[in-house]
Amino acid sequence: MPQYMKEPNNPMPKEWLASEHSLQKIASYKPFNFVDGEGVRCSLYVSGCLFNCPGCYNVVAQNFNYGHEYTQELEDQIIEDLSQSYVQGLTLLGGEPFLNTQVCLKLLKRIRKEFGDTKDVWSWTGYKWDELMQESDDKLEMLSYVDILIDGRFLEAKKDLTLQFRGSSNQNIIDVKKSLAQDKVVIWDKLVK
Repeated sequence: MPQYMKEPNNPMPKEWLASEHSLQKIASYKPFNFVDGEGVRCSLYVSGCLFNCPGCYNVVAQNFNYGHEYTQELEDQIIEDLSQSYVQGLTLLGGEPFLNTQVCLKLLKRIRKEFGDTKDVWSWTGYKWDELMQESDDKLEMLSYVDILIDGRFLEAKKDLTLQFRGSSNQNIIDVKKSLAQDKVVIWDKLVK
């Protein structure tokens, strides 16, 4: 079967729990980049993903044991990097951030404590918005700290490299705060394509 015809894994609600899968490892950390969201960003790539999307651009990070442990030193470095006035915010990628809530929640709580809402948080996820709404408490708590969510699995058959911040046309760029307040998906108001 050609790769573009294969489908990613589709979990049932609460089938995949971070507590059962995450080894709290980091694939990489990239400070001061311009590609993982709007403005200058610090990007944390967590390790581990079960979606197994054919054509994934970061296959190595699907392994929960890839990379190195999340440390207090790394967290302190991320906070220091975020404190630079020209940095707009943090981006969470992977792997699957919502299968690494132990790491992500700890960091997001500290960011909100130290910066309030002056730094924004973007996250990519293979979960679709309605799937996340049926997920475990830790995933919903993590979502509450995110400003912009790029949702949905990467689908090779819908790949489009001209899209803004997405790899395939089924994915959405969602304004999380507005979506939670209105109890419906609200697309990011700066969407161009």
